[in-house]
Order: sequence, then C-alpha cells, then structure tokens
Amino acid sequence: MQPIKLGRMTIHKVHEMDSPTPMTMNLPGVTPQDLARLKQWYDPEDGEITLDPETSQMNFSVHSFVIEVDGQTILVDTCDGNHKNRLVEAVHQLDTDYLGNLRRAGFAPGDIDLVMCTHLHFDHVGWNTMLDGGKWVPTFPNAKYLFGRKDYEYFKENPEGEEAHHESFADSIVPVMEAGQGIIVDENHVAHREIGDGVWLEPAFGHSPGCCTIHGQAGGEEAIFWGDVIHHPVQMIRYDLPFAFDADPPAASQTRQRVMKRAAEEDLLCFPAHFRKTSAGRVKVDGDVYRYEWV
Repeated sequence: MQPIKLGRMTIHKVHEMDSPTPMTMNLPGVTPQDLARLKQWYDPEDGEITLDPETSQMNFSVHSFVIEVDGQTILVDTCDGNHKNRLVEAVHQLDTDYLGNLRRAGFAPGDIDLVMCTHLHFDHVGWNTMLDGGKWVPTFPNAKYLFGRKDYEYFKENPEGEEAHHESFADSIVPVMEAGQGIIVDENHVAHREIGDGVWLEPAFGHSPGCCTIHGQAGGEEAIFWGDVIHHPVQMIRYDLPFAFDADPPAASQTRQRVMKRAAEEDLLCFPAHFRKTSAGRVKVDGDVYRYEWV
C-alpha cells in the first residue's frame, strides 16, 4: 500500500507476514454458493478461493498501520513478533523482517510516539516487545502503549481456552507495563485531540471481550482501523458465521454487521488488519450483503 493522505493525516502499512489457513478451519459453514458470490468481486490472483470450501484458503496478511498526524506518529497493532514461544505453530519462533519493513516505510522504533492495539490477541501485540539480552523489553522506547481495559483485565486472569493469548499477554503486555510505558484506557478513549478531529477508540466487542475499532480524522475523510471485526472478505457475505477465536460469536456477528453498515453508509476509508493487496478500501452494499472495493 502506498501512503494514503487524508487531510492532515497520512497512513502507512507495515507488513510482517502472510498466513494461509484452510477456509473450513476458520469459518466452517461457508458454502459453494457463498464462494461463487465472493469470486464475482474478490480476485487475490493466486487461486486462494475455489468453489469448494474444502480446497479454499483464507490467506491473511499480518501487518500494522502507522498514522502520522499533527506531529504524532501512532502505530496501530503490532503483529506477531519475533523469537516468541507460541502454542500456534504458524507463529512460533518467528524471525521476520518487520522492523526492516518499518524502517523502509520511513520509521525507526524510536520514532513511534504511541502504540494502539485494537485488541490483545497474540497477532496484534507481538512487536510490543523484543528480546534484549534475554529479556523482553518495549520495542518502541519512546512510546506510550494504550491497552483497552476489558481485554487487559480478561487476559491477565489466564481464562480457560485463551492460553494462546495469555502467553502473549505475559511476554508482550506485562513487560510494557513493568517498564512504565503502558496505559490502561476505556474502550471509548480519545487518544489525540477529539472525536471527529483526532484519533479515538470505539467499542466493537465480540471477537474479544474488549475489541475496539480505531478511528482517525484530521481535516479530511474518516478512516476506520477495524482490527479483527472482519478478518477476510468472505465474512462480508457470511457475517453470521462464528470465526475461530471469536470470544462471543453472536456479539461478534452483530458487531460485523454494524461496522459494515456504518462503513458503507458513511463511505469510510477502511484499514482491515488482515486483508491482502493494498488492504485499504471501502465497503459497498451488495444486495442483502456487502462487498469490498480496494483502493
């Protein structure tokens, strides 16, 4: 994605990795008819989507966004991280060039003023910390990190079934708090200036207990960073189906519908956490469901 300028705000994408997984593992219930409808407008150019759910893949991009606004540099979601022990084999002991990609986008770790996480799942907090002399330390030494209160209180208790996210809490959240760089905020927190002219959080509960969307507007159109509200474009057709890792599937489905409806009605510029290609785009009404147009 080339940098996108919206008034006083410029948005960059920083790629970490691509992660292919079987469609039926993440979203059981998808039908050949759903995939045929998806293929009318979704073209990843690599045969990811077939007309058979058993052979279709969900290929995810894992990336961050950097927002430059009013002299502030804000990093949204910090991917998986390197050298971390993970129960999920696909992200166990990674060694990616994420920091190199950050530098190629024009930013050193010390340039980041604020880190914001849409939620506290392992693939959104990993680069909060890095190994230094065998110890986990904040990757962004000059940044404050904002963590939503609901997710923070939930994952620190190591709830049953959330072991994969608790281990990232231990190595990617706790060290930030111990370093004095973490701030616990409510899910409607205003991070910069004010709503409608700044950067702010809005509740989007369901995928995690405290999942949020992040919004930015600065003298131009509004941008929405929706994290994991929608992982893959097929969910714009089957927003009713539970997705893997949804903590509260009915609430997650309701949130998906609400976010898509608003994005379409208000023509928001969207920055999904896992869509491929340029990632950025717009939600459009498509009969009784929705479709996505990349920019």
